[in-house]
Amino acid sequence: MVGSVPPAVRSAAAAILTVPLPRRPPDPDDPADRIRGWYENELGWPTVPGEPVRLLVGERFDVLDVPAEAGLAALRRLTPGSPVAVRGDRMRLLVAAGGAEEVPGILEWLEWGALPLDLTAIGAGGLIEAPLPPPGESQGRDPGLNRPGPVQGAAVWLRPPVAGCEAEASLPRMSALGGVGGAPDLVRLVDTLATHCHRVRLRRASAQPLAFS
Repeated sequence: MVGSVPPAVRSAAAAILTVPLPRRPPDPDDPADRIRGWYENELGWPTVPGEPVRLLVGERFDVLDVPAEAGLAALRRLTPGSPVAVRGDRMRLLVAAGGAEEVPGILEWLEWGALPLDLTAIGAGGLIEAPLPPPGESQGRDPGLNRPGPVQGAAVWLRPPVAGCEAEASLPRMSALGGVGGAPDLVRLVDTLATHCHRVRLRRASAQPLAFS
């Protein structure tokens, strides 16, 4: 076709675009840089420029975002090493990369698909605010050292990932696709979350005052 770009040229251009741009050295006196350094250097989790520090979803993990009440009820479905974060009244449970794409099909198969569940699956290309690292883990210094307390509404780890360990091995995944070791089953986790999300929705609906026309 006239004017089309040869495949070899397209491949070369794509390769160039995927090469990460050089980054300035982290500033040891900048709390955001210390947080970013902990995630990138200790865990190998990619972040994106800007503040607050945000984690790129879809490469090392996906995220299920649910009401905290529903998430707490599902913690028994996770291994102790499976990272879980909270932000306000929301809980974010990390699952194996690619899991977010499976969630709509799982919900349909479990016959939850027709119900309005407050369950959001965040996958490839998504971003989440990076929870503060555990005290003392941000390159040897506490990122909140100069703060009087947790920042209102900031994301924090309920179950933090352990630096130096393969946190991804503990993440829920589709066991039918070759789950790793004792990793939790994603289908059972989604079923538990859907059940408790539905209960939370019904409880909130019953607590609403009656509307009179």
